[in-house]
Amino acid sequence: MGLDIRLPIGGMFAVFGVLLGGYGISTDDSPMYLEHSLGININLWWGSALLLFGMAMLFLALRKKRHEAGS
Repeated sequence: MGLDIRLPIGGMFAVFGVLLGGYGISTDDSPMYLEHSLGININLWWGSALLLFGMAMLFLALRKKRHEAGS
């Protein structure tokens, strides 16, 4: 039995999501967003999307591991 690929991928996306979302939160009142992205905090939104995807992958990997342990 090998390593489920969803585990490292989920961890990587979750870490990147936290980093990007944290950067988006820390630069929330920056005038950069008004000039370049129509007032939308792109870093915060994509950080949230990456974190959500990473958490879904981790959930699926852990669910499979728990299902195999019960069988």
